[in-house]
Amino acid sequence: MPRIDAHQHFWKFDPVRNSWITGDMASIRRDFTPEDLQPVLQQHGFDGCVAVQADQSEAENEFLLGYADTYDFIKGVVGWIDLKAADIQEHLTHYARFEKMKGFRHVLQGEPDRALMLHPAFKRGISQLSRFGFTYDILIYPDQLRFAKELAAGFPDQPFVIDHLAKPNIKAQEIETWAKDIRAIAEHVNVHCKLSGMVTEADWQNWKKEGFRPYLDVVVEAFGTNRIMYGSDWPVCLVAASYAEVLGIVEEYFSSFSQSEQAAFFGGNASRFYRLS
Repeated sequence: MPRIDAHQHFWKFDPVRNSWITGDMASIRRDFTPEDLQPVLQQHGFDGCVAVQADQSEAENEFLLGYADTYDFIKGVVGWIDLKAADIQEHLTHYARFEKMKGFRHVLQGEPDRALMLHPAFKRGISQLSRFGFTYDILIYPDQLRFAKELAAGFPDQPFVIDHLAKPNIKAQEIETWAKDIRAIAEHVNVHCKLSGMVTEADWQNWKKEGFRPYLDVVVEAFGTNRIMYGSDWPVCLVAASYAEVLGIVEEYFSSFSQSEQAAFFGGNASRFYRLS
């Protein structure tokens, strides 16, 4: 079974376009390309990755698909599309021609309207994805989980995956409300979860492996071992941890699980969800 990093990014750093990369994230205020990632993946025994959009534009899709066309280890792309567009079908028809375009996401976590995903126009866009075999990555904060649950319930045939455990506030050890809402959305079998992005929600300088265990316990118990997948969130993770450290957190956690469960988490589930070849 292939080992897949199901969540990472590339960018040519632009301080305006990448304004989310703030001054305290100096270590990632530079370009990150496939040449940077490939040796890291090889070092840790990964066969490939899924490149996820870091800019909300169709130019980003062309940028990532260009890399995916050049580098075989990039097995899939999660791009961006205006789901509210009246001509959404034309855009989806276009992207369906690219074998490595696997799905889309929107930075819902940054939207002033926390329930944007429930707007009729947005839902109309979501309703078109499964016809073309596209997945949808849900990027949200915990306060939006209840809206995401309603979205998932409305489209039982649409494959969804929650990015970064929905970003619980690990630094402040807030868990109860998040855990309740995670368990609720996990009841919908069309929803998966990426165990990614944890170190950036913790204390960047002082996190410890054991601090993540309660959150991992909740997600694994709620989703089981067949609806979770590994993602490094490289290079964003570098503000708080090296690639090896991020991987080490989950390798240690899953060390007592069966070989088949580990294989599913570290690649099998992502390969199935994104239909990676």
